[in-house]
Amino acid sequence: MRPVTTSLETAEVSFGREAVRGYGAWPRTAHPLPGLVLIPDVRGLGEHYRDVARRFAAEGFFTLAVDLYSREGAPDLPDLAAVFRWMRALPDRRVISDLGAAVEYLAGRPELRAEAIGITGFCMGGQYALMAACTVSRLAACVSWYGMLRYAETDDVKPASPLDLAPGLVCPYLGLFGADDAIIPVADVETLRSMLTRAGKTFELHVYPGAGHAFFNDTRPDAYRPETAAEAWRRALGFLRRYLR
Repeated sequence: MRPVTTSLETAEVSFGREAVRGYGAWPRTAHPLPGLVLIPDVRGLGEHYRDVARRFAAEGFFTLAVDLYSREGAPDLPDLAAVFRWMRALPDRRVISDLGAAVEYLAGRPELRAEAIGITGFCMGGQYALMAACTVSRLAACVSWYGMLRYAETDDVKPASPLDLAPGLVCPYLGLFGADDAIIPVADVETLRSMLTRAGKTFELHVYPGAGHAFFNDTRPDAYRPETAAEAWRRALGFLRRYLR
């Protein structure tokens, strides 16, 4: 799953009016490059997602991993209940605004092609990748890894779930899910499939047997599924290359 080693540049960056932080990684190759916004899972921009950013960079993408917690710092999440409380309280409008700022930051980099910017994310980040792909017009492709799809209820903090936004998808979308995911029912994935089909969107959905949530995360032996992760990685790269030529 890991790419052949190539020469990379990396940097800590900030962008947008509120100086959101991020980690950039890109190959030392001929320009211009396609861009990719990477959204970590609920625990934030740790070393695992910096490593994932470098993996994408080694495959030819100028990758910006976004620190969604630039203002308050990474949360303390001792158990699953704390995880769900934190996600429920995170304001969606703020997150989508930060992701829009990340896209604009990449579009303004001289090394990039402004029309070739994609977005990807994992778990909570996969949820927000899909939501951004329905609301940020400049995006050209989206790959979402086991992103949650449905809210139990909506309010001012969570005004619309990913399924609510799905008919407005603005770019080609690839969704990668596990059949044994206890957080994302396969029925929700099939609902998404039906909605995108009816709306005439360009999309692919893949549900992997024997895989649960976080099957790509090789720092979690309980969840990691090496063969599934390798196949999904190849599929994700192929999809991004197709639409970010």
